[in-house]
Amino acid sequence: MVCRHSRILFLSILFFLLTASAVAFGAEGQGTGSGANQMPSVGDLITVVDKATADTSEGRDWSTPVKLVIIFAGLAILPSLLVMMTSFTRIVIVLSFARRALTTQTIPPTIAIIGLALFLTLYTMSPTLAKINEQSVQPYLEEEIDFQTAGTRAGQCIKEFMLRQSRESDVALFVRMAKVEAPESAMDIGLHIVIPAFIISEFRTAFEIGCLLFIPFLLIDMMIASVLLSAGMMMLPPVMISLPFKLILFILVDGWGLLAKSLSLGFR
Repeated sequence: MVCRHSRILFLSILFFLLTASAVAFGAEGQGTGSGANQMPSVGDLITVVDKATADTSEGRDWSTPVKLVIIFAGLAILPSLLVMMTSFTRIVIVLSFARRALTTQTIPPTIAIIGLALFLTLYTMSPTLAKINEQSVQPYLEEEIDFQTAGTRAGQCIKEFMLRQSRESDVALFVRMAKVEAPESAMDIGLHIVIPAFIISEFRTAFEIGCLLFIPFLLIDMMIASVLLSAGMMMLPPVMISLPFKLILFILVDGWGLLAKSLSLGFR
């Protein structure tokens, strides 16, 4: 069972890497080296898929049809992995809070918010993806490790990232609810405990940032409402008057740049 989970996780991470490499580097790629800070190229990942699905089983490995089923299953759960096991959740929530605080309704549109969140996710996850390439993808391509070991190493890299972002209290909570003994090291905790703890921590962090974003815009709304009330213009919506002032403030302080910088540097 552990072997199958490792394989499924590795293939899912592999397709996430394939998508990231295709977006980040284009069709030509950036080389196939195994440098410490280099993400895997599209060619490397396609080679891994071809090698993993090759009909060269020796009786102990899975047959090609089973491997293909696992690959398609990995494609099906890829959106969930992208949302719940990377920095995407925090980023998209904070960007949505920013749009809500500006009271611009659907501007920027949802597709633009998700697109920016995706590219910021690729940026913040690039060290982790480069580590997976160095410790898992490249050794597997060079036949230094088998498929199971590659999946285990990739899972460990993702687990290390999630543990760095998770609060100790959240991890301890799920350890207690799982009724397992406290491990000697955080890396000994299972993914079924680390993933929900990571998600809860990301939700809390995103909502904290969102609350801080609302404060200056709320003050502007209160000031505009007070001015309108004192002028006897009670029928005029304060939001309509405060919107240009909030936009000017957001532009003057380079709001989108500050958000992108804060979100990128917020991941350890």
